[in-house]
Formats: sequence, structure tokens, C-alpha cells
Amino acid sequence: MSLEIERKFLLPKYPAELIQEGALVIVKEQMIDQTYLALHEDQELRVRKIKDLASGEVTFTHTFKRGFGLTREEVEYSISEGLYEQMIEAHGTIPLIKKRTTAQWNDHIVEIDEYDQIQMKVLEVEFTSEEEALRFLAPDWFGPDISTEKKYSNKKVWRELQTQRD
Repeated sequence: MSLEIERKFLLPKYPAELIQEGALVIVKEQMIDQTYLALHEDQELRVRKIKDLASGEVTFTHTFKRGFGLTREEVEYSISEGLYEQMIEAHGTIPLIKKRTTAQWNDHIVEIDEYDQIQMKVLEVEFTSEEEALRFLAPDWFGPDISTEKKYSNKKVWRELQTQRD
């Protein structure tokens, strides 16, 4: 099982100026539909439909995660569209939809997730160790660090979306 080590920030605004200046270079843009199949304490099972906005290619993944905070265990693998559709239909839930922009900033790859359903932007930076993550000094434009704040977790936001069905 691999480890995911990341810090998350509540991005106050999309960094269009940094992109125009060339300080932030877009690598890819995707639309992601994310649905949770099971949630229990610090464990989650989810599926994703991922559409690459440049090529139009659509892929599907199934992921297991365990843990909370900076470091979590993660197993992710590709699944077929048919299996994805079966799981989505069986659960009948509302997916969490986000636009993900992956970009190069200095020596880091950053991911900016824009959630239209809840009017929120989050920036993530992944690291190779917890020590590296803790040493990282984020610039002001990243916004406040929300790495350990559960109210901003995707699974909490997704749960809240399910209450809007009625």
C-alpha cells in the first residue's frame, strides 16, 4: 500500500496572474466526478470518472484510502466504464464534481481543485516525506493550511451534497 503525503490549502482565488506571468505552468486540466461507495471512521472507498479536458479521454478509478491528515495509505487502480457505471447506479448518489488543474510551480507540482457545487477552491501539494511536508513554507497566495481540518475533506463535502437530494 502506498502512502499519500500532502498538504492542502484553501485557495482564496484562482492564480490567473501567476499563470499569465509563467510562474505557474499548467500541465493538465481534468473534470472529476467523485463518488464514495463506503465510509467508515478513517477509511474510504471511492470511484472517479476523470475526463482530460485537452484530449477528451475519459478514465475511471477505484480507490481505497485509510488515515487522516498529512499522511494516508492509498491504493488506486483503473476500472472499466461498465464497472464504474454499475457502482454508481447501485448507490444512486450525487457525485462531487471538481475541475482539477495540475500545474508546475517552482520545484513542485500543485493541484488546484475548483468545486462549483460548493464555491470552494483547494490547492494540494504532494511530498515524498512528512518531514518535507512539514518543512514546506507555503506562499501567501496558497491561502490558509487546511491539511488537518476535516470540514474541508472531500468525503465530508460529498456527504453534505447527499442531503441536498431531498
